[in-house]
Amino acid sequence: MTSPKIAFVGTGANGAGIAADLTRAGLDVTFIEQWPAHVEAMRENGITVVMPDRTENTRVEVRHLYEVAELREPFDIVFIVVKAYDTRWACELIKPLVKPTGLVVGLQNGMSLDDIADIMGPERTLGAVIEVASNMWEPGVVNRETPPEHAWFAIGGIHPAVEGREQEVAEVLGHAGTVEVSDDIRSSKWGKLIVNAAELVPSAILDLELAKAVQVPGMYEFMLRCGSEAARTAVASGSKLRPIFGMTEAALDDPDVFAEQLFEQVLRRFSSPTTRTTSLQDWMKGRRNEVHEINGLVVDEQAKVGGSAPANELVVELARRIEAGELERKPENIELLVGARVG
Repeated sequence: MTSPKIAFVGTGANGAGIAADLTRAGLDVTFIEQWPAHVEAMRENGITVVMPDRTENTRVEVRHLYEVAELREPFDIVFIVVKAYDTRWACELIKPLVKPTGLVVGLQNGMSLDDIADIMGPERTLGAVIEVASNMWEPGVVNRETPPEHAWFAIGGIHPAVEGREQEVAEVLGHAGTVEVSDDIRSSKWGKLIVNAAELVPSAILDLELAKAVQVPGMYEFMLRCGSEAARTAVASGSKLRPIFGMTEAALDDPDVFAEQLFEQVLRRFSSPTTRTTSLQDWMKGRRNEVHEINGLVVDEQAKVGGSAPANELVVELARRIEAGELERKPENIELLVGARVG
């Protein structure tokens, strides 16, 4: 079989780290990036990935967004690794360069697989769950806390046409971590969303690393309320509770216990004392974060079934105030979280 031609649309911390793994494995990988300084740094010096036990530098093929129109050879596999709210335009950008038999994979938070399927067609779409901790503060340099031997992915399709083709993606993505094929990727993605609802934006509201946030009195319990609401919402919306991260035991009949088990997995296996969630990183860089695609999605899906998710509603409101400049992110915001009536 001919080696597939691969593109990564979005090569920030996670995208660049994963794409570098595939490049070092000898695969044909094109980086497509929207940050001009990052593009130029990678062209000049390659991508440097700093991990706890080693640093790797890789020469890469990289393109600015505006240079995508100059590309002619179509891709077999495209990984979308932009923020969930940027999914639709990223798919429209790359759509002309995806082979009719090509596969498009969303390595993202939230439920972006529906946006991808809407634009690319469900017969070319794979959803994915990603568990990699990394950050980027300067062009051309990724700080990756979760090296390939500890990274974890799940992939799966939502259309019969891609059944059996998941292995094509698993084979290449396996150079960046452990890959499992899910026969119900929507439910698997809900599993990750449950964790994300608990950890990402709540800890960012306190302006703290995840490990420090959970130590603030009352915060761990509030995070679990967010996760439990998300787990109940997953079930109410028709999905199933499914173990992810390679869990061998999970309380699949109890959303509250299941949410806590997932959260503990993340705290124990995929975070360090210095881990800042992607939502906090976004705010530190002056960017909006994915609160509407995570906590907001929980609120919206609960509303569809006639319910409510008050803890997640509070997170959305406080995030709105922070992004509007009405509220400063700070540890003292714990009083706004645990002092409110959230069910």
